[in-house]
Amino acid sequence: MSHKMRYASLAFLLVIVMAFGSSGLISPKTHAQDGWQPLSFAPGCEAGGSIAAIEAIDELTVKFTLCGSDPAFPSKAAFSAFAIHPSEYLEATGGGGELVESPVGTGPYMLSEWTRGESLTLVRNENYWGDPAPMQTVVFRWNAEGSARLNELRAGTVDGIDNPSPDDYEGIREDENLVLYDRPGTNVFYIGLNNTFEPLDNVQVRQALAMAVDRQRLVDNFYPKGSLVATQFMPPSIFGFTPEVTWYEFDPETARTMLADAGYPDGFEITLSYRDVFRSYLPEPGLVAVDIKEQLEQNLGLTVNINVMESGAFIDASDAGELEMYLLGWGADYPDATNFLDFHFGATASDQFGDKHPEITEPLARAAALADPAQRLPIYVEANQAIKDLVPMIPVAHGASATAFAADVVGAHASPLGNENFSVMSVEGQDTLVWMQNAEPIGLYCADETDGESLRACEQINESLLAYEVGGTAVIPGLAESFEVNEDLTEYTFHLREGVTFHDGSALDANDVVLSWEVQADAANPLHVGRNGTFTYFDALFGIINKPAE
Repeated sequence: MSHKMRYASLAFLLVIVMAFGSSGLISPKTHAQDGWQPLSFAPGCEAGGSIAAIEAIDELTVKFTLCGSDPAFPSKAAFSAFAIHPSEYLEATGGGGELVESPVGTGPYMLSEWTRGESLTLVRNENYWGDPAPMQTVVFRWNAEGSARLNELRAGTVDGIDNPSPDDYEGIREDENLVLYDRPGTNVFYIGLNNTFEPLDNVQVRQALAMAVDRQRLVDNFYPKGSLVATQFMPPSIFGFTPEVTWYEFDPETARTMLADAGYPDGFEITLSYRDVFRSYLPEPGLVAVDIKEQLEQNLGLTVNINVMESGAFIDASDAGELEMYLLGWGADYPDATNFLDFHFGATASDQFGDKHPEITEPLARAAALADPAQRLPIYVEANQAIKDLVPMIPVAHGASATAFAADVVGAHASPLGNENFSVMSVEGQDTLVWMQNAEPIGLYCADETDGESLRACEQINESLLAYEVGGTAVIPGLAESFEVNEDLTEYTFHLREGVTFHDGSALDANDVVLSWEVQADAANPLHVGRNGTFTYFDALFGIINKPAE
């Protein structure tokens, strides 16, 4: 992500707990049925992950025991990658295949038809446990060109679009038939550098590249008003941003000297990869790629070959560490440094930047286990400084973006998390709402996806233990109506809603929660399949156990 955020303090966590009830504590409910046997997953902390156990206490109570304090666990539990699936369906699909193409959830909409390359059609869940969606049908369509999306919106063939081109913002604001909804820049666009490729294994080379890119020029030429030049990987609005650490100044002369000192006075040849998908953090990928190529060739004498890839193949290759230099970005999943820093640079992060750096991973691990923001922030200064010194990537921009809707769409909005909720939208006189985004979903089993286009579709179909408020970042009840946490933030007990059913008619229970998490957590589980088996979010945030040796 395409694509969400976390809590920074114990005090904030307590506010969340209190929001789930006057005390945050309720007696477990027991609705035992004949033959129901509780599941448990208890690898222990010696296995290498950060979850010691997940237990179905009774049919509507599930307990998570963690290996260390985690004040952000509620925000993680709200994220769509950790949605709950019926255990019977997980087993019937073998953890992949039909599960990727035809998800079964508890959400306000359910999948009707996915015509690959054309559209995705959702229909209202008439048995939804919450407020029913006002529209009978929601159709997802996609087009990579911002101008084409806007033309369809103006023609009335779609009701809303994601990421209109920055040049069109003013025209949309002036059009009485349309409304522009600004989305804050809770994201980062970066140039990834993989240190397993020569000469990117030389830190001086990476530092020279960092000084040779005019980031201000890129923001001025290709980003909408309200976008910021990145001074570090963290956006300023997210906890973990440390103003004490600023990025290298644009200095091509020093960069050339540094490159020569590293042994490359005449430059070198390198491939710059990207996917041609308009994103909030990268509104004009093709133009930006060409500009970066020209800058590096002019400022450092490099030979830069551009490689345009299909979106899914690009994401898979970057996660696997197969790309030497590439254009990618990240949007907040929950409002905390762990979502940005741990996910990308932590010990269990993907291989996109190559070999990990203990100078980065060790402070991140220390900061993630603390509840007090006053104790955490100095550690993030240390981590952000190490990221600057070691240059696993070049942060370029925090991009402002927007959605645009027809003026008659009630409930239209833009979410800072990119998870617009169509179950609160309606158009008088219509039974179908048509949404057009930048690209087609890659898969609909979002435990094994990271692109925003897939996640947004999944979020209409599947639900997690907790949820985010519509158009915001606050955590609210989801499939769990309440939870409690122990004093050291290592035990979270969730109490599920009564009477919730999946789209296939099966009843939600604690076993569904245990298995939905276990199949991600344990690579040895036969259902740990997904679309490509990466489960990137789970691995980065909790650590997958029993992974085969590389």
